[in-house]
Amino acid sequence: MLPWSAELAGRLEQTTYESELLRGNPLGDPHERPVLVYLPPGYDESDQRYPAIYVTMGYTGHIGMWFNRTPFRQPYPELLDALFATGDAPPAIVVFVDSWTRYGGSQCLDSPGTGQYHSYLCEEIVPWVDATYRTIADRDHRGITGKSSGGYTAMVTPLLRPDVFGALATHAGDAAFDLCYRPEFPERARTLRDKYDGSYDKFFESVATRTGRTTNEDLHLLEIYGYSSAYSAEPDGTVLLPFDDLGAIIPEIWARWLSRDPVEMVREPQYADALRSLRAVWIDAGKQDEYYLDLGATAFHRAAQEAGVPDERLHFELFEGTHGGIEYRYPLAVGWLAERLQ
Repeated sequence: MLPWSAELAGRLEQTTYESELLRGNPLGDPHERPVLVYLPPGYDESDQRYPAIYVTMGYTGHIGMWFNRTPFRQPYPELLDALFATGDAPPAIVVFVDSWTRYGGSQCLDSPGTGQYHSYLCEEIVPWVDATYRTIADRDHRGITGKSSGGYTAMVTPLLRPDVFGALATHAGDAAFDLCYRPEFPERARTLRDKYDGSYDKFFESVATRTGRTTNEDLHLLEIYGYSSAYSAEPDGTVLLPFDDLGAIIPEIWARWLSRDPVEMVREPQYADALRSLRAVWIDAGKQDEYYLDLGATAFHRAAQEAGVPDERLHFELFEGTHGGIEYRYPLAVGWLAERLQ
């Protein structure tokens, strides 16, 4: 009963997956990870096989947060269940994946700075789900979705592994890095200078003494370092920032970031081919997004059109809203994917 809980028509299973690929990762983060699987109504009473849709989280997100309940809003699993319970979409298995790190996230990429999170998803979790549940074990019946950093993962994972994922839905995903990341660099450089003598080591020392009392300013610094760990870490794990003490771009490091910008990736033939091969591409964002990810969404949509993705496979929408509070969009995209992955 709202606001406390809702009885599900389907059911959730949470288990712990022991990852060999994440074992001994550079940050010493757990290699045993929670995996949450939603099974639609009727799953237990039939021998039917279902499409699978994977959900990845935004920066600082972890699986337990999917159950957070705020006033007048239902958590994502309940919104999802209502979608399938009413028959508004054909049934699908939905898999919630964890790619958290001590920096707040991994962008679900393989990186010597964080670990093999991309391979963990594609080489471990997907085969395990197919072996454990009655999925239609084929890329044409498998999609991926997420918001913010999760939306970034949803964009780049099918570009890197079109053999694994055949559809995507991105909500305000990180894209057009010159717009969404670069404007932050001078402010981060100023904070490092004024509070930590320009040193991330001193920042981390300070944060370690303030457990449970981190500020938004701390999270902003942590986020940029986490992105750097994902995009521009050296083979030995050394994290290289893309800006100097003035907040100015360091061109050779920034180029490494841009090589993982979804908009820039799609301009390369192999990634354009991968995007063009997908059965469905959903792109949306709020018009008032504080990080200009509505512009990033528009740029990615244009890149998809230029790559030759047919209009009938594309859904693009800008709506009234900011970066937060758009949870109601999630089941819309899942339902749209489920219809196209049957």
